[in-house]
Amino acid sequence: MDDEPDRNISGGDGGGGRSRAFAPNEDADAPLVERVVDRLGDRYWQKTYGGQDAFECLVRTVLSQNTSDKASQPAHDALMAEYGGGGDLAASLADAHQPDLAETISSAGLYNQKSETLVRLAERVVEEYGGAAAFDAFVREADYDAVRDALLDMKGVGPKTADCVLLFAAGRGGVFPVDTHVHRIARRMGFAPPDADHEEVREAIEAALPPEKCGFGHTAMIQFGREFCSARRPACLDDPEACPLGDLCAQVGVYPDSGDVVDPSEAAD
Repeated sequence: MDDEPDRNISGGDGGGGRSRAFAPNEDADAPLVERVVDRLGDRYWQKTYGGQDAFECLVRTVLSQNTSDKASQPAHDALMAEYGGGGDLAASLADAHQPDLAETISSAGLYNQKSETLVRLAERVVEEYGGAAAFDAFVREADYDAVRDALLDMKGVGPKTADCVLLFAAGRGGVFPVDTHVHRIARRMGFAPPDADHEEVREAIEAALPPEKCGFGHTAMIQFGREFCSARRPACLDDPEACPLGDLCAQVGVYPDSGDVVDPSEAAD
């Protein structure tokens, strides 16, 4: 396939990376999550990730928190137009007037909170690393655990945000960020326990999926969630044949006979 499955899918057009096909696992006993990702590889463009500036990736991911790409992308574009300017983005945001920054990113929602977070993160990056370029080098070159721990130590950065930076900026293999789509699908399909939290889902996927398939698996699973396995009305409720992964799915919390859908954790009770 020549095109990305959708514009701004977790990293967007600026997410870096390149096309890279991977070989499906022909073993009938392959882990369920690998069979799922291999099937998605027949539907969506296979891509490896990496190459995005680490601090800009961090900014982009903070802007995307609790909102859609449709809302966060204009905020990112406006921020870069106002503060990017060819210099050090971290230094520019560290010196930003927070109310002005909030107005600039208002389309992203929660703009007061996000602007405060961005200024605080920028100040820390400048103080601890000297600026965006040195932070980028740290994210790309330092030990994986050291980078993840450093990111998680930053107020306003959770596991998903940290993993997005590790994937989209550093191109680290074996990193599978878990958003709401992945969290739902993993438990609904049965390759993570029904009551697993986001970190437990991540651990289950990363333990079973080959590292080179994680980046693509993350973006493809999000797209699959948007197109087929939505939270309130998955495609299988209207037509059992509509879902391309129907034969692999445990349908935890999905009841086609009644049309009911509950969170997988509730189905486990």
